Amino acid sequence: MNNSSKAPLLLKNTSPNNQIILAVAPMEGVMDHTMRKLLSQTGGMDYLVSEFVRVTQYSIPAHTFKRLIPENKNKAKTEHNHPVHTQLLGSNAELMAESAFNAVAAGATHIDVNFGCPAKRVNGHGGGSVLLQTPSTLYDIMHAIRKTLPTHIPVSAKIRLGYEDEILLFDNVAAIESAGTEKLTIHGRTKKDGYKPPARWEKIGEIQDKTEMTVVANGDIIDADSLLRCQAITGCNHFMIGRGSLSNPFIYQDLRAAIQGNTIENHQRELVALFTSYTKSLQQDYDEVATLGRLKQWCGHLRFEFDAIKENLQTLRRCKSVSELSLVIKSITKA
Repeated sequence: MNNSSKAPLLLKNTSPNNQIILAVAPMEGVMDHTMRKLLSQTGGMDYLVSEFVRVTQYSIPAHTFKRLIPENKNKAKTEHNHPVHTQLLGSNAELMAESAFNAVAAGATHIDVNFGCPAKRVNGHGGGSVLLQTPSTLYDIMHAIRKTLPTHIPVSAKIRLGYEDEILLFDNVAAIESAGTEKLTIHGRTKKDGYKPPARWEKIGEIQDKTEMTVVANGDIIDADSLLRCQAITGCNHFMIGRGSLSNPFIYQDLRAAIQGNTIENHQRELVALFTSYTKSLQQDYDEVATLGRLKQWCGHLRFEFDAIKENLQTLRRCKSVSELSLVIKSITKA
């Protein structure tokens, strides 16, 4: 199977504090508190970022941030003690700043701003990557948030290389940095690219060389080998992983093993217990239909790393209940 024991790959700890930082990416419709809990349970990451909270006509009240990001009720940490950053998406600087202030009042300890979402419905309402066409707007939003929040609350942003092209890339980075932003996550594609071409890590490296902000590399990091190549090209020591953590929920454990020069283990037997735990977590907050849908969605990602899932994906997708799907999972993994 794909998820088998692998020889160690040595990653370089070259940051000033001699530490590689690994983060869980925010993915709309996937990375809710139940998936964050699941990944936090496996461990290995340094922090997670919430799905974006959209700010449109009104500022978001504190109680909404507690509901949408329940970790904020626990000092912005999962029950396994991993920090969760609250992410906002919107285009009105004043409302974004007010919402950020309310998020901190709700317990948020780090505010992140999404300028990278490529979704048409988001861009059509003036949010996400469409803002990469106007550097001044990026500055206005980040500056408003930074001056509104207490200085001890870190502020970061996430961008793509551009909207249609990369012409404004360095203008966008400069605008975000001059607003007082401490950290910048960069997905190595434009909005137009979607997720198709390989991420252009070399562009992230160019930014790493030009900015004083901490740069977090994002895009196409799926295992130790890809992280090693990304590190060599970008010079970064901070990395954010999205789809790779859905196909292999043990990826952060694997990367830590690689950093320490240890063998990467086979996780097939652990998958059943994790699947069961995730199912129970979903059932606490979702009905049968939604729980089944999210489990099937996850199976669609798991097939890339677990052959037992790949070979039985159609059977899993035909399951009509959570209990039926759970029995199939146990059967095909011989647990």
